[in-house]
Amino acid sequence: MRLLLVEDDIELAQGIANDLRREGFAVDTSHDGSEAEFLAFDGVYDAIILDLGLPGKPGIDVLKTWREKKLDIPVLILTARDTWTDRVQGLKSGADDYLGKPFHFEELSARINALIRRSTGRSQPELSVAGFMLDEDRQQISFPDGQTRPLTGTEFKLLRYLMMNPDKLLSKQRLTDHVYEWDHDRDSNVLEVYVRRLREKIGREYIETQRGQGYLFRSNP
Repeated sequence: MRLLLVEDDIELAQGIANDLRREGFAVDTSHDGSEAEFLAFDGVYDAIILDLGLPGKPGIDVLKTWREKKLDIPVLILTARDTWTDRVQGLKSGADDYLGKPFHFEELSARINALIRRSTGRSQPELSVAGFMLDEDRQQISFPDGQTRPLTGTEFKLLRYLMMNPDKLLSKQRLTDHVYEWDHDRDSNVLEVYVRRLREKIGREYIETQRGQGYLFRSNP
């Protein structure tokens, strides 16, 4: 899952981004409101974390523009402006959630995961498909017989996105967009290597290749 973090405090942004990456997210950062407004329309983000006090363009105006232009990506406002009137204004402007600074990272992570679950139609915190259960805290896969296998960071991100979209044909471009950050090597051959590794771990029959189109995770192979 790929996030856009919009925060003008560069040191804070780096700290949050690193913590989110350890949670298995790909994270792009922006420190300017005008730049962030443009980046969000790339269509590659699963959620956005937005500060309000930004140079270039205030965060609340960026949010209003997104919603006026029908951008429906989940947005969590993360800001020091935490009076009840600020929260009301943010939610009325189109935010899906609101968290004041200072904050605990565990709460931010839980809120982001909840936003993504709701946006993808999941009601349960566990991600379970075809008898497999993905442990998002330990970044490992559990088999129907109770066995578990660890996943590397990229394997986890790729498998999570496939399992969140079962029985849907996902192009290589879409997978790389949601698994990798913008400055990462996006060679499609690298993606194929990780697909092959996942097949070795869970079984070839679960990840189907449709040549020239992409990959599909079978819920009932």
